[in-house]
Amino acid sequence: MVYIYKKVIHGKPYYYLRISKRIKGKVIVKDIAYLGSDVSKIEGKLDKLPSMYKEDIKKTYRNIKKFIESEYYLKKVKKLKENPYLDNKLLYELEAIKLHFNEKFLKLDEKTKEEVFKNFVIDFAFNTTSLEGNTITLEETNKLLVENLSPKNKSLREIYDLKNTEKVFFEILNSKKKISNDFIIKIHDDLLENIDLRKNYRTGDVRVFRGGFKASFGIYVRKDMGELLEWLEKNKGIDVFILAGMFHQKFEKIHPFYGGNGRTGRMLMNYMLMRKGYPPLIVRKIRRGDYLDVLKEGNKADISDIDIKYYKKLINYLAEEMIDGYWNNFLI
Repeated sequence: MVYIYKKVIHGKPYYYLRISKRIKGKVIVKDIAYLGSDVSKIEGKLDKLPSMYKEDIKKTYRNIKKFIESEYYLKKVKKLKENPYLDNKLLYELEAIKLHFNEKFLKLDEKTKEEVFKNFVIDFAFNTTSLEGNTITLEETNKLLVENLSPKNKSLREIYDLKNTEKVFFEILNSKKKISNDFIIKIHDDLLENIDLRKNYRTGDVRVFRGGFKASFGIYVRKDMGELLEWLEKNKGIDVFILAGMFHQKFEKIHPFYGGNGRTGRMLMNYMLMRKGYPPLIVRKIRRGDYLDVLKEGNKADISDIDIKYYKKLINYLAEEMIDGYWNNFLI
């Protein structure tokens, strides 16, 4: 495997092309080329390497390009004020992603952006519905949303789950509507179309077995949602990445609907991010346990609370998810 290795000496980066091979049961690592200290010139230097390395580079080119782009935009980030909710490394990596998204991705032609968002939605729809028990695989999701081929032996409920997610995502993609009770209810109702006939906020009580918390009593749901929206307005000066994460946790704790709260909450979180220049993120099924754990930390807080001790783990987790997913989905 060929990859780029960065060595930092006295604060200055130096880049090397490194190869790792398993020979007779041992992993041999060797630097095969020095690529300089200017990340913007690395691709040009790779083109000039001997042909003997071309095939290895081609096999791992996606990862190499990911490294170059992320490193380039990381270097473009100006000095940031420390944020108590985020580890410093994650803070800078998030800003690099935001720069790339706005300066490069959003300036692509409309057709290319549409195709990228389509691929993103496949990944997003698979993960956000899987978190709630949908059993349709990623490959089946791709065939369903791209070729309209329904998977065998799967319920219509699961199929609508994915199709509704795609439809709602593209409906909110360029929306500028303010988040309100009506807006939230419509997002929920559209996500659960042909799945759950119960519309509007619930008026009855629910038990949340997996979350380890008590949801709002039905009689107080609308009042609590009103308080949440007031909290959102009051705290709009907070960076939206942190605000969206806290809003998501508070929304899930209220649990305003009988079903579909997780899917609605994650869609709303992405809506908040995209309105303010961030790319959308994916909460992955493979980290479901971590996701539930960090949400639980916030369950100790009340609706108006923004204390770091309740939310730092959640915000760092969401930053990790955005960073891990962004370069796979939005690198062209």
